[in-house]
Amino acid sequence: MSAVASFAGLCVLLLVGHVLRTKVALLRALYLPSCVIGGLAGLVAVQCFGGRGDPTVAFWTAGWADLPSILINIVFACLFLGVALPKFRTLGRRAGPQLAYGQIVAWGQYVVGVGLFLLLVQHFWDLPAGFGAIVPVGFEGGHGTAGGLRDTFAELDWRDGTDFALASATAGIISAVVVGMALINWAQRRGHTTRRQDPAETSETERLGIIPPAKRPSAGKLTVSADAIESLTLHLAVIGVAILIGLGIKQGLLEIDRAIGSETFHKAAKSFPLFPLCMLGGLVVQLCENRFDRHKLIDPGLTRRIQNTALDFLVVAAIATIRIEAISAGLVPFVVIVAVGIAWNVFCVVWLARRLLPDAWFERSIAEMGQSMGVTATGLLLLRVVDPDYASPAADAFASKQLLHEPFMGGGLWTSSAVILLFTWGPWPVFLIAVGAVVVWLIAAIAMRHARLKESTQ
Repeated sequence: MSAVASFAGLCVLLLVGHVLRTKVALLRALYLPSCVIGGLAGLVAVQCFGGRGDPTVAFWTAGWADLPSILINIVFACLFLGVALPKFRTLGRRAGPQLAYGQIVAWGQYVVGVGLFLLLVQHFWDLPAGFGAIVPVGFEGGHGTAGGLRDTFAELDWRDGTDFALASATAGIISAVVVGMALINWAQRRGHTTRRQDPAETSETERLGIIPPAKRPSAGKLTVSADAIESLTLHLAVIGVAILIGLGIKQGLLEIDRAIGSETFHKAAKSFPLFPLCMLGGLVVQLCENRFDRHKLIDPGLTRRIQNTALDFLVVAAIATIRIEAISAGLVPFVVIVAVGIAWNVFCVVWLARRLLPDAWFERSIAEMGQSMGVTATGLLLLRVVDPDYASPAADAFASKQLLHEPFMGGGLWTSSAVILLFTWGPWPVFLIAVGAVVVWLIAAIAMRHARLKESTQ
């Protein structure tokens, strides 16, 4: 009964979030996703009714805290499924400058987060080195990564890290929209945008999040007959295989750990999360589909619907289960480090982007800001406000860049590894690695810009 009530409670929160978004003008203006609003409503409700320790609250929220670490495996397993994998050279041409800029923004979050920990936080507050990663984990990684690292934080003996990371992700996605809209208005007034359009001109149905009947796209294509197997069932099974491959890789790491017997490797292998490995599992499945499936049974539309559904439930459960008491104990350093993280992203848009990106620099950078502080959908939302018809090259560059960026920085392999390295190596090596990465990508971005300018003058 508790499991049924738990599922029903999450559904109610998602509906409450959607109703609030359609009825409250401020929420419509902020373009906040319904899952974030529903999660915040759930957080308030949990606190008002006695907290998570209350028996009635525990009955309705059973399993919510564990749900993000489960659903994030589905989200990452879907990343490559149904995606046409272009040649590396083609991707480099289409997304090179965007990738370099996105990497600078992402690695810079580690520079400012870990740097602030070294400079200030460790001297005044009793917090572990992992605190320096809550900005990139929450901003670049998002709620999925923050929730998915719950077991990792527990293995590293810092359970509060999950709450700080989830709070950071919530602050990131809200500030991405609020600050992003302010920057769009600034760019419109200064003439920095390719298309001159006031964000206030966005239609009411778009602000409500409703697609007009005549413009509603297909959710996906049915690739098999229901007499054989339901298409949605087939896609869920394929995702399950991708997760199984991820589990196999994880088990392989543990077997290597037993063979090596290294204490450092043991800690890293045991605490390394499953979801980046599920992403690799999805890549393996897609490569096999490209090679052996002449019927092309994996439909990208259905895969994205499953992925986004998992993400919606993940976000609402993650926000609703944030432990306020854990955040309140470190509220001041949390506010400081999040504020510095926001400032870094704003700096990248208003100063760095125009000097590194070849064209449509504001459209490219505002999409990057939305993604690096929220989720990919947030970046596309901000891009659509300033470039509703995707007339600039920003949309294509941003989408192409994600294929190379997400596996490492957007909650991928480095995001997961950095948290472990902060606890095993300490903050200085991670800080120096991040600084070195920013310098390398900065040089690459400058070189690509000069090469394009040289081509244009020939």
